[in-house]
Amino acid sequence: MLFGKYDFHSVFTGDAVLPPYKGSTFRGAFGVALKRVTCALKQRDCSGCPLTHRCVYFQVFENSSTDGVGRNTNTPHPFVIEPPETKNQLFYEGDEFNFSLLLFGLANSYLPYFVYAFEEMGSVGLGKHIEGKRPGFNLKRVNSNSKEVYNSADRNVVTGSEIELPFDHDPINDDGDIELSIKLETPLRLKFENSLNAELPFHVLVRAMLRRIASLNEHFSSGEPPLDYKGLVNRALQITTFKSSIRWLDWTRFSNRQQSRMQFGGLVGEVTYSGRLSEFISLVKYCEIVHLGKATTFGLGKIRLLNYT
Repeated sequence: MLFGKYDFHSVFTGDAVLPPYKGSTFRGAFGVALKRVTCALKQRDCSGCPLTHRCVYFQVFENSSTDGVGRNTNTPHPFVIEPPETKNQLFYEGDEFNFSLLLFGLANSYLPYFVYAFEEMGSVGLGKHIEGKRPGFNLKRVNSNSKEVYNSADRNVVTGSEIELPFDHDPINDDGDIELSIKLETPLRLKFENSLNAELPFHVLVRAMLRRIASLNEHFSSGEPPLDYKGLVNRALQITTFKSSIRWLDWTRFSNRQQSRMQFGGLVGEVTYSGRLSEFISLVKYCEIVHLGKATTFGLGKIRLLNYT
């Protein structure tokens, strides 16, 4: 699967107030800005538009699943926004802030549109109104793979820095029971048996990882990897939770699509599993990069493998 991670570096042009978790704010503003800069007919509703098959906005935002927020389809979005990690809410003029954009498959070729959309976001403003207007920001540069692919001086976007991200599942020789620790760095939204729970049995995590890996590779690569899905889930049922600080975190977000406030949340914390875990490490490492669960476009579902011994 073609994969690109693009790190955006910006500076606020005025004082700003943002929520503690900024993924919803960024994703919503990005969608509005991308439609503004790419929609040829300037229509409010994409339904019935004769240009959808050529429209970057439609292909990125509308022609795919909404990760559990809107329509329920099986096509994943080709992007993830990783918002600033800081929980700080107050920023001042001149403050720097960084965020990242992950792109899958052919969406990497749309990078110039995305950069232009983030420039547009900076002009329109972000966050709460202060003295009657939203605070803006200037996009200074974008880096990818330690190379600069955009700077505000010449505004030229260099494409082609994406890499091939293969999923290689080579079962490790079973060396007995080990412990594996994972940190949920951003809220993880997983449904099992049609409900959201404040706990994370290992088999539930494995099911989510397999869904994410299969879906991304089916739509943005050469097809689902040839995995023993049933066998992996059955063996995951034998894994025990050694210790856990997993809890449910709720917050409120505003939906531009529904024009209303919504309660949103997910699992956060750390968990350590024990058992025959060697064959699952490659799944965790892959999902460290691509996120998993619902609402990944908001930056949710970012996990980190702490250790395995």
